[in-house]
Amino acid sequence: MLVMHHSRMPATVTLAMLRAHAVARSLFTPTTLPKAIARLGFVQADPIRAPARAQDLTLRHRVKGYLAGDLERRYAKLGIEEDFFVNYGFVPQEQVALMHPRTPRTVWPEARWAQAREVLAFVRERGVVHPREVDAQFQHGKARNWFGGSSNASTQLLDGMHYRGLLRVARREGGTRVYAARQAWLDGANAPASAQECQARMDALVDKMVAKYAPLPAATLGKLLSHVCVAAPQWRADRARALAAAKQRLARARIEGVDWYWPAGERLRRTATEGVRLLTPFDPITWDRVRFELFWGWAYRFEAYTPPAKRKLGYYALPLLWGDAVLGWANVALQGDVLSASAGLANGKSPVAALRRGLEEELQCMATFLGLPGAQIKLRWL
Repeated sequence: MLVMHHSRMPATVTLAMLRAHAVARSLFTPTTLPKAIARLGFVQADPIRAPARAQDLTLRHRVKGYLAGDLERRYAKLGIEEDFFVNYGFVPQEQVALMHPRTPRTVWPEARWAQAREVLAFVRERGVVHPREVDAQFQHGKARNWFGGSSNASTQLLDGMHYRGLLRVARREGGTRVYAARQAWLDGANAPASAQECQARMDALVDKMVAKYAPLPAATLGKLLSHVCVAAPQWRADRARALAAAKQRLARARIEGVDWYWPAGERLRRTATEGVRLLTPFDPITWDRVRFELFWGWAYRFEAYTPPAKRKLGYYALPLLWGDAVLGWANVALQGDVLSASAGLANGKSPVAALRRGLEEELQCMATFLGLPGAQIKLRWL
């Protein structure tokens, strides 16, 4: 084993140490919602409820007393934005400012810009608008979406305007994004002053991604740089420099032929988490499938969009964490006032009694999080 040394880093770093650190640093002591979002730096969103949305399933482990839907209910007062970062999700406003003005790789023709200017004037006049108001006002018709189906052309236009920074999500109504104009950025107030500032912003975005997903293998570091180039495509030509600079400033170690990276000066933590936790497929602990297999030795796959006959784990299998080991998965569904779950272990063995009790307790906590503290729990082990 070749180890690259860094201050505050032990002389020998093992995979077990990195695995324990990955869990301990991400599952910090539950705190307030604003502090948890600031510490995470980004909360990935997903519309599927199984039994709750990914953003809520992520925050329930990190926010004291969190209930499903709290993020959406409190969104307007949290100083956050819906935007694209690693993926689409919720990002602190100061972090969003690092990415804009965003220059998309897809160039709009003048006719599209003319539509956007008309809609922008309409939004400015109204203050806040629902997509159905835009559709009723302009009657843009239908357009093919990226799924190959058809959707309102106004919805696609609003999505494009949001990505370009012309609009922001003011709130949601029934799960639908409601938009307002982003006036300051329309006036050019957020443009970087120099090439050096562009590089500094790029480096800051990389550090924020690493801070959320560390420790991470070299392959994932490269993948995250590609995500930066979608979050801020205007700087994609700077990718190689940013990647090389990140490798120089981050703490690193080589273990069994794999280079690992994490924030410089960060002490490796070995404190084991207690109890069983069901994580969303998009949780920072489980998001990177490369790291997942290196840490736990089995392949987890998100199968919501896999044909049912080809699924191995289930529609929305939640990784099952016990201590610092992801041992298996569970599919959880809310049916009336009954919370039912089917769980399995990756090694195919039967669970020990302590694991059974731990998952039953976790399901009780999930029922409370869903607003049904007295729900009946039905658990079946596969």
